[in-house]
Amino acid sequence: MMATVNRESYAAAAEKLTAGTGTATAAQIATTADEIMSVARLLRGEPRLRRALTDPSRSGAERGELLRSLLTGKLSEAAVEALTVLASGRWSAPNELLDATERLGIDTALAAAGKADRLADIEDELFRFGQVVSGSPELAVTLGDPTVPADRRAKLAEDLLKGKAQTGTLQLVRVALEGFGGRSFETSLTKLVELTAAKRDREVAYVTSAKVLDDAEEQRLAAKLSDIYGRQVSLKVDVDPSILGGLSVRVGSDLYDGTILRRLHEARQAFAK
Repeated sequence: MMATVNRESYAAAAEKLTAGTGTATAAQIATTADEIMSVARLLRGEPRLRRALTDPSRSGAERGELLRSLLTGKLSEAAVEALTVLASGRWSAPNELLDATERLGIDTALAAAGKADRLADIEDELFRFGQVVSGSPELAVTLGDPTVPADRRAKLAEDLLKGKAQTGTLQLVRVALEGFGGRSFETSLTKLVELTAAKRDREVAYVTSAKVLDDAEEQRLAAKLSDIYGRQVSLKVDVDPSILGGLSVRVGSDLYDGTILRRLHEARQAFAK
């Protein structure tokens, strides 16, 4: 969670970017997202630059102009202007500027997806890719290994997703591979699914079922959860026959476990007493 002054700095940069991309196409906004994400990678690899851009002994204008001097002529004007505003803001630690730059890139990628009406597709593709990775221990270890260069892991992910995923999905998978906000790859993917859903004003419910749910069952479950949480719910269903029957549903920190497997565990524990 950003501190209040950090949120204000971020909001100013986001507002500048929105103004600068108001007439841009979805593809142009996606390109701007790539540019901002490239700056996040630069900041991640250059701790001295991060410190210089958050040095409290320099004025906000000085810090903003320092970044502008590095980026002008290399990125679009909209990206340069927004990042200049971001660097001019108040940051209590160098990593906060990195996190904010990364988040600005993510929000820009999602804005491009929203303009192209592709948010639902990206949300689903991120979730499904996470399932593919978790279902292959070797792939999970390879993609989640921070000692392997991110470029190499990104190339593997791109090869797996080529022709099967939206541009925004590829952009966000790359962010997850780089450890969004210091998270693991798996946790980053989950967070990005939820951020994508939030752009559609939806809560995410992770459902584990012993069998494939039909459309009517999914609709009933989604409606029940929407009543509980007061907003539309996006179901992410994983089929796991090992739970024997029933459902497990997780929404945020809330867990509803109505599986037969849980009941058997409880019965076993009761008999053991």
